[in-house]
Parts: sequence; structure tokens; C-alpha cells
Amino acid sequence: MKNKYLISTICLLFTIATLNAQDEKPEKSAADLAKELANPNATLGQMLFPIDFIGYNGDINNASSQSASVISFQPSLPIPISEGLNLYVRPLIPMYISQPTITANGFEQKSGLGNISADVAIGKTWTSKWITLVGVFGSFRTASDEALRANYTTLGPEMMIAKLTSFGALGIIVSHAWSVGSGKDADPTSSAILPDDFWATSGPSADGISITAGQYFYTINLNKGWQITASPTYAYNHNATDGNKFTLPIGTGIQKVTRIGKLPVRFGAQYWYYVASPEAFGPQHQFRITIAPVVPLPW
Repeated sequence: MKNKYLISTICLLFTIATLNAQDEKPEKSAADLAKELANPNATLGQMLFPIDFIGYNGDINNASSQSASVISFQPSLPIPISEGLNLYVRPLIPMYISQPTITANGFEQKSGLGNISADVAIGKTWTSKWITLVGVFGSFRTASDEALRANYTTLGPEMMIAKLTSFGALGIIVSHAWSVGSGKDADPTSSAILPDDFWATSGPSADGISITAGQYFYTINLNKGWQITASPTYAYNHNATDGNKFTLPIGTGIQKVTRIGKLPVRFGAQYWYYVASPEAFGPQHQFRITIAPVVPLPW
């Protein structure tokens, strides 16, 4: 029932955004919108739908035959404070179509609502075309299936530094998350490695969670709204065992801004290859499709 309400809410937001966009006369070309969207501090609203397909590997028996698929929803509606200064409140809501979990009987696939995360941050564009962002990030134990639920609520600071260039933009986001509270009891027969948990194993540690993670990104503007782009996520799990601490993909992709009726939509595809991943069980390949309607801000 919870999943049905969530899906209905997302569909309603998408419909409202589409109707609002259709009420406004298009003023910018797809190419101009694409260049503006390359700015991570642009005052543009987006309804992001990343769709991830992940292939795994590891020392655990049958790890290399495991795969996952997840659809996420991340609305981004910046609140302008002054020229070049914006406030962001961005939830990320994952829905697992299939996710392998490790049990006493081997791997089992699970599906359902994932652990919702969110950040609150302020971004500033400087006259030098550097962009900085500082804020707070949190992840919450909201998964509908116990096997997918994080052991801890996590909270910590985040920051971003980026540069607008003649070809587009590039930058990096760094956050650090600590566990909040005592967490749930350990279950030695079941664990998972989840993208919304920075690939941290769900098995609780006596020391709690301490993870440095983030995202590096770049965008190269081409013609007619086309762009070369990538935004892989990385993580370092300080409390994991040796060989299972670092997760780092390299990736690239392409995207294009076009219009469906009067609604601008950004379509993209990226491929990530993990040059570092937990040895026991972790991601090896990831393919991401992104659908992001560009919507008017409601304020």
C-alpha cells in the first residue's frame, strides 16, 4: 500500500509539472537549456528519474551472476535567495525493482521502497565562475523490506566545488556520513549492498557507520542540445574490513535536451565501470538512464 501511494504521488507531481510547463511559452532553445543545465547551480527546476541497471562481482559464490535494477525519483527545485545564491532541498526516493540480498541460503532478490535520503544545501556562483555548495546530507531507514533496510540512520556534512568552463562544467561533491543512534540488531544471515547506502554492507558494525562518499561530474557541450557527461558516485567505508572499503567507478555518457510538446526533457545514458569495489560482493558494471523533465519553479 505504501508503494502504491508513493508511485501515485510521483505520477501526480509529474503531471502537474507537465501541465505547468505547457502553460508557458517556450523561450529558450534546447541547446540553450542544455548549456544552462550544465551549471550545477542553475535556477531551473527538474524532476529527475535515474534508472540504474547494476551487475555485481565478488568472492561470494554466485556473486558474478547477480544484478539489480532500481528507479529513483529526485525532484530539484532550487529556491533563489539572491543573484547566484540558491537554497536546495532535494530528496532521493529509490524504488527497487530487484536487488540481490545475501542470506544463509545464498542470494535472494528483493523489491520495494528503498532508504530515502535528502540533502539541504546552499549553492553560490562566484564571479570567477567557480561554484561552491555547503549543506547537510541524511539517509533514513525507510525501506519497505527488512532485507533492504539500512541498519542506521546516517547524517553528515556535504560540500561541492565546481567550475564553469568554456566547454561546459566539471566538479566534485564530497560528503561524510556518520550513523545516528544504535541501529538495528545484527542479522548474520542476511546483508545487502545498496546504491542508496553508498555500497556499504547492511551488516551493522560495532563502530557504527563512517563513510566518506560523493560524486564527480563533468559535462561537455556539443551542438543541438547534445552533451557528453558523467556523474559516477564513489565511497570509502572507513569501518569496513580490508579489501571492502573503497568503491570507485569511472564512467562516461551522453545526454540531450529536447521537447515533448512544450515540455523540455533531458534524456541521458551513462556507463560506469568499477575500478575499485568491495572484494566480497560489490558492483562491477552500471548502466544509468536518466529522464529529467525541466519544470517551472513554483516560486
